[in-house]
Amino acid sequence: MTHPELASLESAFIAHAQVWPDEAAESRLFIALLRDGADPFVRARLEGHFTASAWLVSADGRRALLTHHRKLDRWLQPGGHADGDLDLARVALREATEESGLSGLRLEGGIFDLDRHWIPERKEVPGHWHHDVRYVVRAGVDEAFVVSEESHALAWLEVAAIAAEETMDPSLRRMARKWLARRAGTVTATG
Repeated sequence: MTHPELASLESAFIAHAQVWPDEAAESRLFIALLRDGADPFVRARLEGHFTASAWLVSADGRRALLTHHRKLDRWLQPGGHADGDLDLARVALREATEESGLSGLRLEGGIFDLDRHWIPERKEVPGHWHHDVRYVVRAGVDEAFVVSEESHALAWLEVAAIAAEETMDPSLRRMARKWLARRAGTVTATG
């Protein structure tokens, strides 16, 4: 591993596992993908590749903006493929901006969450693994979103309600619980 961005990302995975020990196994899988000889930043790598997404919170931190994903037909956080970009934080910010139409978004801290999930076969694309690296993105004062072509709808939801709603995607509930713990001061700002 010689590229500085790759070394920095590996260090970020290690640091994340120290803050969130329950995600240490995930972190090891992400590091293994990073060290793999095939480019894990392009979607053509069907054994698995990196994606990035945003835990997009309101200025006051009490709500998160979720998208009702058009292809997957469920509520998720904004995000997408790296498409060759090694800076996954930049990818998360770009995807949050594109999918929400919000301006003035800003990244907050390092990696917030890691999630490896299976994407089922769809048309000509076989099933494959997404290694999703998630970052906190904070909205500014203007919360008037625009629904993109990738979504059926967008909605600001109370983080506490996301954490409690059993029908929500389990990774959304996990991020909501982590965010509530962070706001309560039981974990560091980098975690």
